[in-house]
Amino acid sequence: MTVQHGDACLSLQQVYEWTRKFMNGIRSVTDSLRPGQAHPVVTPEVIAAVEAIVKENRRVTVNEIAAHLGVIDQHIITSVMKNKKYLRFSFD
Repeated sequence: MTVQHGDACLSLQQVYEWTRKFMNGIRSVTDSLRPGQAHPVVTPEVIAAVEAIVKENRRVTVNEIAAHLGVIDQHIITSVMKNKKYLRFSFD
């Protein structure tokens, strides 16, 4: 198989691991949620609320938006604003 598929082919160890998982009842090949993994919290409601606040006052700060929406993680607000082109520069 490696001759035909090259590096895209699973190794023998990976084949054994997937076989073991499927024999034990795993039926999905997608990753399951783990503790500490980020949960998607940018919802259409949050996006609409951020847009409304920014349209009302273009000089509003990320801290003020987070306080108004009750959002603890300010990175959520920043990512919404970056996607909507409200920020002129990046904080990264």
